[in-house]
Amino acid sequence: MAHEQPDPSQEIPDGLTSAQVEALRREHGYNELPEHSEPTWKRLLKRFWGPIPWMIEVAAILSAVVQKWEDFTIICILLLVNVFIDFRQETKALSALEVLKDKLARSARVLRDGQWAVIPARELVPGDVVKVKLGDMVPADLRLVGPGFLQLDQSALTGESMAVSRTAGEEAYANSVVKLGEMVGVVTSIGPKTWFGRTVALVAKAEEEESSHFQQAVLRIGNFLIVVALVLVACVMTVSLIRHDPVIEILRFCLVLAVASVPVALPAVLSVTMAVGAMNLARRKAIVSRLVAIEELAGVDVLCTDKTGTLTQNRMALGEPWPAPGLSAIDVLEVAALASRRENNDPLETPIFAALEASEESDPFQSVTTLEYQPFDPITKRTEARVSVQGKELVVTKGAPQVIKALCNPETVPDDYDRQVSTLATKGHRALAVARRAPEDGAFTFVGILPFFDPPREDSAQTLQEARALGLKVQMITGDNVAIAREVARMLGIDGVIHRASELHRGHFMDVGTIARTIADAILSELRPDQDAAERQAALDRIEAQVTDALGSGTEFAAEGAAFVRRHESELIALIEGAAGFAEVMPEDKYTIIDKLQKNGHLVAMTGDGVNDAPALRKADAGIAVSGATDAARAAADLILTEPGLHVIIHAIEEARRIFGRMRSYTIFRIAETLRVILFMALAITVFNFYPVTAVMIIILALLNDIPIMAIAYDNAAVSSNPIRWNMREVLPVAVVLGVTGVASSFLLFFILQNLGLPQDLIQAIIFLKLDVAGHSTIYVTRAGPRHFWHRPFPSGKLLTAALGTRIAGTLIACYGLFMPAIGWKWVGIIYLYSTAWFVFNDFIKVWTYKALGIRAREATA
Repeated sequence: MAHEQPDPSQEIPDGLTSAQVEALRREHGYNELPEHSEPTWKRLLKRFWGPIPWMIEVAAILSAVVQKWEDFTIICILLLVNVFIDFRQETKALSALEVLKDKLARSARVLRDGQWAVIPARELVPGDVVKVKLGDMVPADLRLVGPGFLQLDQSALTGESMAVSRTAGEEAYANSVVKLGEMVGVVTSIGPKTWFGRTVALVAKAEEEESSHFQQAVLRIGNFLIVVALVLVACVMTVSLIRHDPVIEILRFCLVLAVASVPVALPAVLSVTMAVGAMNLARRKAIVSRLVAIEELAGVDVLCTDKTGTLTQNRMALGEPWPAPGLSAIDVLEVAALASRRENNDPLETPIFAALEASEESDPFQSVTTLEYQPFDPITKRTEARVSVQGKELVVTKGAPQVIKALCNPETVPDDYDRQVSTLATKGHRALAVARRAPEDGAFTFVGILPFFDPPREDSAQTLQEARALGLKVQMITGDNVAIAREVARMLGIDGVIHRASELHRGHFMDVGTIARTIADAILSELRPDQDAAERQAALDRIEAQVTDALGSGTEFAAEGAAFVRRHESELIALIEGAAGFAEVMPEDKYTIIDKLQKNGHLVAMTGDGVNDAPALRKADAGIAVSGATDAARAAADLILTEPGLHVIIHAIEEARRIFGRMRSYTIFRIAETLRVILFMALAITVFNFYPVTAVMIIILALLNDIPIMAIAYDNAAVSSNPIRWNMREVLPVAVVLGVTGVASSFLLFFILQNLGLPQDLIQAIIFLKLDVAGHSTIYVTRAGPRHFWHRPFPSGKLLTAALGTRIAGTLIACYGLFMPAIGWKWVGIIYLYSTAWFVFNDFIKVWTYKALGIRAREATA
């Protein structure tokens, strides 16, 4: 432990004694975030347990039973791929907490037992007296005391780039960085109770609550197909056993049929589709860190975006100067520049020098010598310089308008000075007043006012219009004050009210009559004339409880007025849904906004860049870390932008909708194909005592169908003009209708072939080709959604090539008789014509089904 001598010039509180520290530590613990880690091996094994893993594992076991080792190997590889993807996703999520924990301060200067000492920051307790200075990270939440001031960089906490000033009596939050000054503070909160700790707790809570709509949809689809397959296979086995068919052959056929019917590749195909889409997103400056977030992003209908850096440029721009009568804007800029230092790179001073350089009228630094300079001080709230301009001394100053006004000769201050300052404040502009005087003068002469603001990005207004065209409601969520937020909203054409975040915690006000009725109802329901003293007292207690529950506590009444009534959750949701945004928000507010929107059925995307955004990013259905975000925000986000601006987000949403369209196309195809094959098989065997295809044919069909499916990930897809999400009431009816029509077409062909008196093995080979050709055609039906197959966008070259290649392979196998009798080119031509006719019929049936469901072809762009 390193020791320092006390500084007698500081008026500071007495530090704690060792005994007090031990007592406080027993009560509050250490200044660290709690660890609740699960062993890696346990997290890995959990990936093999659950409905989807069971689905794949059963298929693997069945393949081993019938000694189909090639199938067994492929299925096991699929299982391991899904385990790896899921395990990596969870590891990525856990890293969000680890990055936050790594940001904690490592050491602290503390006054204990009358001596200053440097100790590990984890050993701090509430009540400790600590000292922070330039470059330090604040080790805990502090209440500042004594003389001095601090300039704190809270960008890692709030995401706002401007440093904040703190003096005695104000709070300094853990993990702020001291940019200027030195002060003493008393620890008020440590570990999880700090503002930073609460942020970490919210991230953990959001992670616990997180449940992917994608995972839920895959579970529902997988379970549906498994149940259908197992029921039909059981029916086939039962009927065959009753008929006394060979047991070994029955078992082998049923197991192969079950393996082919269980959608083993469903999770993998959807994951590959998202992975390919993620690569496309990366090319559009959006890196996906959680694959399933792509599906969530496609369904987002509310986009909560921060202001600074996303809607605005995250820099201070100089507005139109307001000069004193008789002076020009250049005069104001010149004096302001003399009271500044270029090398400081101050965000408010840099635009002043830039404006002067852009002007050809002035060169204020010609023959200028700075004799004395006083930097900005949060106490005086101004800078001052004594300069020599061409041999003539001048004192110049700039700072807070009210401070500069007090220093000026009243005769030089315009009458509408206060109104101008108020107007700028209403617009959310920061204002600096400028003044000058000769060394011998007592008062300054007012020169003018410089307004500063964070200008909107040039593309923000257009991008917001594009967002609305995509059915998105955009809400601005910012830590800046409400005046700034409302001005930015006005400039960008964001309609609606920007509320203060405090509105989320306030009640609303009701008239006295409502309060009277509430109290009267409680009295009438509880008090009766025949009650004794004890019963009456109990009734009064119940009345008090009822009234307090409805209207709030006495403390709330005292704080807000006698007509205060707490908001119901439904009212809070209505407030949030109707708002154009919220200003002056804290991490808990962002979390609350997202939570309430989600409870009302919205899918929410949230942008952010600071540690304070991490809980909301994790809680959101799609968390988006903007360009330049902190490590903690990136770790918590699902999407990481590498280019600033809202347009990157809109492009990402468009691409996500394309990806979702591909996944939905495959899902409908997979369900329809499973029903088409297994339902036809089951009915043919149980009703007509005929095996329409052999076990070998089933395996070949499964392989030929799965190969082109991977190419769906590269297919062209339309962009829906509305948010889209998994809707089983759409997916299942369309898939079932296509599956049933497929069964009908197969039975019609079966009856025709039987009436022709063809041999059974030849009938099986012809039906095999029909199932293969029709299956590939179904891809083109499902990919078009509610539109006909001939509408744009057309299938991609990769999908056409893959589907055509496997169709040719199936055709050659049937035509020349590999593993089956040869059917010849005559029957190949007949089956192609037959399948094409049913393909067109199925397409019209599909469109009519969508219309019956109330889903019409939405306007979309390729």
